Amino acid sequence: MTQENPVVVIGAGPVGLAAAAELAEYGLPVLVLERGAGAGAAVGEWGHVRLFSMWRDLVDPAAEKLLAATGWRRPADGGHPTGREWIDSYLAPLAEALGDRARFGAEVTGVSRRGRDRVVDAGRGEQPFTVRVRTAAGEERILARAVVDASGTWGSPNPLGGDGLPALGEEAAAGRISYRVPDLADPAVRARYAGRTTAIAGRGHSALTALVALARLAEEEPRTRAVWVLRRGDVGDAFGGGAADQLAARGALGQRARAAVEAGHIEVVTGFRTAEVRERGGRIVLVDAEGRALDPVDEVVALTGFRPDLSPLSEIRLGLDAVLQAPVELAPLIDPNVHSCGTVYPHGFRELSHPEEGFFLAGMKSYGRAPTFLALTGYEQVRSIAAHLAGDTEAAARLELTLPETGVCGGSGLFDEPEAASEGGCCEAPTGPAL
Repeated sequence: MTQENPVVVIGAGPVGLAAAAELAEYGLPVLVLERGAGAGAAVGEWGHVRLFSMWRDLVDPAAEKLLAATGWRRPADGGHPTGREWIDSYLAPLAEALGDRARFGAEVTGVSRRGRDRVVDAGRGEQPFTVRVRTAAGEERILARAVVDASGTWGSPNPLGGDGLPALGEEAAAGRISYRVPDLADPAVRARYAGRTTAIAGRGHSALTALVALARLAEEEPRTRAVWVLRRGDVGDAFGGGAADQLAARGALGQRARAAVEAGHIEVVTGFRTAEVRERGGRIVLVDAEGRALDPVDEVVALTGFRPDLSPLSEIRLGLDAVLQAPVELAPLIDPNVHSCGTVYPHGFRELSHPEEGFFLAGMKSYGRAPTFLALTGYEQVRSIAAHLAGDTEAAARLELTLPETGVCGGSGLFDEPEAASEGGCCEAPTGPAL
């Protein structure tokens, strides 16, 4: 395999750009391919949301070295940027510092081995990867010595349906269902929710963020109502660890959401898994599998997590856990059904490897359907991967990662039984944009 071929990184988000910086520090040729128009395109779609992490945890060390050479000044460690501020003050300058090693408007539509589909063994490892790319000018094929897929999961939100499939009628009602935290500072978006009733489905930090925003809107527009729809049998630890959370902003969010519920701005519905979406008189009615119907609402915001889009990787030999769709060695460390309280275990190239040597999933996509991820985790992942690809075995094996705990212990998978909250459990970290 020709070593002059670059390592191709898919996605110019925080982890993809960090991967490029880590690889560049080793002097390896690297090419970042991003289908969006600029760095952090997905982050820009939740640019109005403020992160839980402080700036001290949002800058990759190798990226900082690369930026320092351009005269870049690091933001104060204690600040909590919005997604847009993260782009403007870090991601966009980092992409600029990478120069022509980052290409935009380049959508990866497939990855394979040159001249080999996934079935062929003969000479497979000797062939470079082929990365099929679609641009405004047409299609092209890029040869790569290795591939790091850090494209994330933002483009594949989980459906509203409680069984993992879209609820009956969900697609037909798409005009009234959003899968993103609404930006109520946008006049057009505010008009969609002000003075109306909105159902929020989900229990993660994105759902709490939306609930707090709608509660604030209700104070300004009294007819505004929010209905919090939970699949679990009770609210349980959904409000988070409060003062025990080592990410103070994350703990404060849960406390504000609790206060909004106690103030009567939010109606809570528990034990409800949506099976059908019906339109009635211009409004939406959610119905569960037992035929239980909620009162009509005007809008629905489904914040039920994300899943990886693996379709461009159909010709790559992936080793994925059957449940989480995460690498098989990583899955036991992050499974929200079983893992114990505490920080995420340090992991690197070994846990992220696949039967296809030289191919890695990194960042949020590496977690499959697991809802726990922080930027620090992604930075450690790509540091180890870059060291491995550069032949620095000592650095690749050295894993050092300490994540802030949530102060929250959840159940061990028996989420319909309130008493399960005291039986083992897992520590939860933010989903979606809450990094």
